[in-house]
Amino acid sequence: MNTLKSLVIAIVLAISTSFQAQTADEIITNYFENTGGKENWEKLGGVTMKGIMKMQGMEIPFEQTMMKDGRQSTTIELQGSKMIWAAYDGEISWSRNQMTMEAEKSDSETTENMKKQIKDWPSPFLNYKEKGYAVELIGKETIDGTETFKIKVTKDPIVVNGQSEPNISHYYFDTENFVPIIIEEEIKNGPMKGKTFKMSISDYQEVGGLYFPFAQSSEFQSMDFKEFILNPEVEKTIFDLPATK
Repeated sequence: MNTLKSLVIAIVLAISTSFQAQTADEIITNYFENTGGKENWEKLGGVTMKGIMKMQGMEIPFEQTMMKDGRQSTTIELQGSKMIWAAYDGEISWSRNQMTMEAEKSDSETTENMKKQIKDWPSPFLNYKEKGYAVELIGKETIDGTETFKIKVTKDPIVVNGQSEPNISHYYFDTENFVPIIIEEEIKNGPMKGKTFKMSISDYQEVGGLYFPFAQSSEFQSMDFKEFILNPEVEKTIFDLPATK
């Protein structure tokens, strides 16, 4: 009888372990199925997002374009005037100096880390194994009354102050809809180094057959998206570093 009982326990544990090992992939599969299908996400060549960013008591209209090849550009409107605030053309990363408003080329470290982000398109979970990423289900957590799956994703290391640093994020997937509602990452630089950056994402809406979160918020800022344009036709110049005067 004891032998039979031990056998049953062993079988249950084996099944439980097998299920646990597959759960992360099942969650990711459900996520892509519920947001438009993996094949459709793979076909996405770019997106332009328009909305309002709220920070430090200000509301700033913005437009951000991100392309499959890594190019990206962010345009903001200040006091009725539009300007490209930051961009990356695939080789050169740049942003405007907040004091002088002049465009300045990013340092080599920032640019190198930017290049690594190309693999995240349009999600770090899409074909993550081929990207060399690792995904692990940590367990379940209830956040503000919502039960979630906590998934750890380990991506290529980044360089911070000349040192290689782990690049780890935690995603909290709603157990009902299988979509991320929280993303957490460790701040690697600056006065808040070592603290956790937490971003909430919500209000998923369908655009061209794919579902995007129309709201993002953190303790630093919030972003309300008004429009998503899929596979936009854009001018190459929006990514280029402006010529110096």
